Amino acid sequence: MVGMPAHDDLATLDAPASPSATREPGSRPTGSPWRGRLLVVGILLAALNLRPAVTSLGPLLEEVRADLGMSGTVAGLLTSVPAVCFALFGLTAPRLARRWGPGAVVCAGLAAVTAGLALRPFAGGTPAFVGASALALAGIAVSNVLMPVIVKRWFPHRVGAMTGLYSMGLSLGTATAAAATVPMTRALDVSWRAGLGVWALLAAIALVPWLFLARDRTKDAGKAGEEPRSGADSGTGSGKDFGTDEPGAAGRARPITRSPIAWSMAVFFGLQATAAYITMGWMPQIFRDAGVSASTAGVLLAVIMAMGVPLSFVLPPIAARLRHQGVLVVILGVFGLSGYAGLYLAPAEGAWLWALLLGVANCTFPLALTMLGMRARTSAGVVRLSAFTQGTGYLLSIPGPLLVGALYQHSGGWGQPIAFMAALMVPQIVAGVFAGRNRTLEDEI
Repeated sequence: MVGMPAHDDLATLDAPASPSATREPGSRPTGSPWRGRLLVVGILLAALNLRPAVTSLGPLLEEVRADLGMSGTVAGLLTSVPAVCFALFGLTAPRLARRWGPGAVVCAGLAAVTAGLALRPFAGGTPAFVGASALALAGIAVSNVLMPVIVKRWFPHRVGAMTGLYSMGLSLGTATAAAATVPMTRALDVSWRAGLGVWALLAAIALVPWLFLARDRTKDAGKAGEEPRSGADSGTGSGKDFGTDEPGAAGRARPITRSPIAWSMAVFFGLQATAAYITMGWMPQIFRDAGVSASTAGVLLAVIMAMGVPLSFVLPPIAARLRHQGVLVVILGVFGLSGYAGLYLAPAEGAWLWALLLGVANCTFPLALTMLGMRARTSAGVVRLSAFTQGTGYLLSIPGPLLVGALYQHSGGWGQPIAFMAALMVPQIVAGVFAGRNRTLEDEI
């Protein structure tokens, strides 16, 4: 079963020490105030570090290719490594969290990010470079899956707002790495190796609060065999939220692979991830080949990613108020198709406008995260849906960057790859409309 947690999955996430410590949900997370504040800081810092490993590479990809002797196809493989790692390691997140607790797993993930980014500059060839990148991406993968679970668990009545904060931090880290890597490398007069390695420092800072959150676990919540309160009480913030809806429900549940909601979410997530990783891996090269300088190409990528900062505050709350999120999916898709059309016809002349349009379209990620929290009623449902959606979705996204690299090398230009990117937007819209329907996973399984 893909990503299906056992009965007591994730029950140990910093649960309150006793029933008396549980607060009515809606205003702040359960437990002591300092832990709630530290959790908010930890979520934000973690989000800042979940994309620089990818977006810092795009603006320097040409230099990396030249130094390590990569062909276009191999470079395309490199841009697919994030999706591969997110799919493979993301599927392990529920089992790891069941064994060690989500806080400890996120902490270990950030340690892997720090180590991978620190080792990558010392790679002497492509295999070592890919291996160090994979270590960092493995850490990112488990955090990707567990963040929606942590938000649902500790902020059950503020899913939209906290998802917006998390998405804002993710977009900010993405944009900063894209914009600052080349100028910083040139200002310090260092090679691409140091320019990529400096992002390990940011990851090390993010690790600090999770060292405390990982240690802060209680003894009496989430024991094996505990059953949650059913119905309206699911999501009260107690450690039992990660059980099933009612005693024995785990044994009667249908496989998640038989859920139309799960598949529509996975396809929607996978296609938006395909667009995102093609953008992060290849967009700077598209602009550079059109005559834009390397530093400006990095800034243009940063513009695309930075659009997610303000929109991450706006989209999740709006989506949480709508009964059907399909209208938002269609609007974002229209922006994407317009941006690809402009990129095809006049990549350099309208570069800034195309970057803005594609930046709006790229905000399907915070929308998808919000929908994950809305398509399940319980935290246990979010665990299953998040693991399946992200694991399957990232598997579906693996061929995209590879095909773009192959099309580019075969055709000698960017016309065919851009047309391919635009074509993928159509099934993304269709899947998103189906995923946005007002149904939950529990209704189907």
